[in-house]
Amino acid sequence: MNDLFEYWQLLLIPLFFGLGWAAARVDMRQVVHESRALPRSYFQGLNFLLNEQPDKAIDSFLEVAKVDSETVELHFALGNLFRRRGETDRAIRMHQNLIDRPDIEEGVRLHALSELGQDFLKAGLLDRAEEIFNKLLESDYAQEAKRNLLEIYQVEKEWLKAITIARELPEFVTQQDIAEFYCELAADELMRSRPEEARSHLEAAVQQNRKCVRASLLLGDLALQSGQLDEAIAAWQRIEQQDPPYLALVAHRLLETYRKLGRREEGIALLRGYLERYASLDLLEVVYQLVLENEGNEAAYRLVRAELQRNPSLLGLEKLMTAHLPIAPPEVRSDVDLARTIIQGYTRRLSRYRCNDCGFKARQFYWRCPACGGWETYPPRRTEEFDQSM
Repeated sequence: MNDLFEYWQLLLIPLFFGLGWAAARVDMRQVVHESRALPRSYFQGLNFLLNEQPDKAIDSFLEVAKVDSETVELHFALGNLFRRRGETDRAIRMHQNLIDRPDIEEGVRLHALSELGQDFLKAGLLDRAEEIFNKLLESDYAQEAKRNLLEIYQVEKEWLKAITIARELPEFVTQQDIAEFYCELAADELMRSRPEEARSHLEAAVQQNRKCVRASLLLGDLALQSGQLDEAIAAWQRIEQQDPPYLALVAHRLLETYRKLGRREEGIALLRGYLERYASLDLLEVVYQLVLENEGNEAAYRLVRAELQRNPSLLGLEKLMTAHLPIAPPEVRSDVDLARTIIQGYTRRLSRYRCNDCGFKARQFYWRCPACGGWETYPPRRTEEFDQSM
C-alpha cells in the first residue's frame, strides 16, 4: 500500500513541471509584449548605463520621456538625478514640464511641485522655494514642506518664522534647537543695543532648554553691557552646572570682568580650579597667559609641564616647548625652537574644532555647523581632545 502511494506521488511531478512551464510561457509572453511597447531609446539608455556612460544614458532616457507621455516616474527619476548632480536648471525644467501638463493627476502635480521646490532650494532660489512650500502646507506633502521651510528660515535668519514652524515639527525639531533660535534673536538684539528685547528672548530660550549654555553666555554679556559685573560672572559660572567643557568659551570674559572688579587673584584661582577639574586646551591657554603675566616664565612652564603629565597631547607638548623656550639654556634654545616648529606642523590639523554629527572641521567654534546645519554639534574641544575621548 505504501509503495503504491509513493508511485502515485511520482506521477504528480511531470504534472507540476508542465504547469510551471505553461505559467512561465504566459509570463514570458507578457514580458515580450510589454518590452515591444517600450521605445528603442529606453534600451539604448540601459545599454549606456551598463557600459558606464551616464551622460549618454540620460540623453536616451530624455528621449523616452519625450516620446511617451505616460513616463511620469521616469520624469521624477531624471529630475532627482539632475538635482543630485547639481544640474538644477535641467531638474527645474523636468519638474516644471510635469506641472504644466493639462491632463496630469492632482497627486502627481503635487509631487512634482514638491520636487520643484527642492530644485529651487538646491539652486539657492529661496524666495521661489518658499512660495512653493507654502502652497503645499494644506496637502499630503505638508510635513516635508514644513521641514524645507524651516531650513529656508534658518538660512535667511528669519528666526521668528523658524520658531513658529519648528513648533509644528515636534518629532523633527528639539527643544534645544528652538532655544538656539531664541538665542539668535537675542544676539541680534544685543548687537542693536536693545537689552530688554534681548533679555526677553533669552528667558524664552531658558524656558525651552534650562541647560542652554549659550543663553547663560549671552545673559552674562547682557549683564556686562549694563555694568552689572557680578551678575555677569554669576551667569557665566552657571555654565559649570550646565555643561562644564563650555567654560573654555567664557574664560577670557571671566578674567577681564574680575580684573575690572579689582579681584584678579580671585579670577585666577577660579580659572585654575576649572582647569584642574575640567581639562581643556583652551582653558590651558588662558591660564598659561595669566600665570606668565603674573608669575613669570618659570611658573608658566611648570603649569604646562604638570598639565601635560596629567593629560598628554601633542598640542600640550607644543605649548610646553613654547613655555620652555624663554628659560632654556642658550646652547639648546635653537634645538627647542626646532622641535617646536616640527611639532607645529602636526598640530595645525589637531587644533581645529570638529562637528560631532558630520565631522566637519573648523578653526573657530560654531553654535551651528556650517556643513550639516546641526545645532550645538561642535563640542568646545580641539580635534585631538575629541579623538582621545572616543
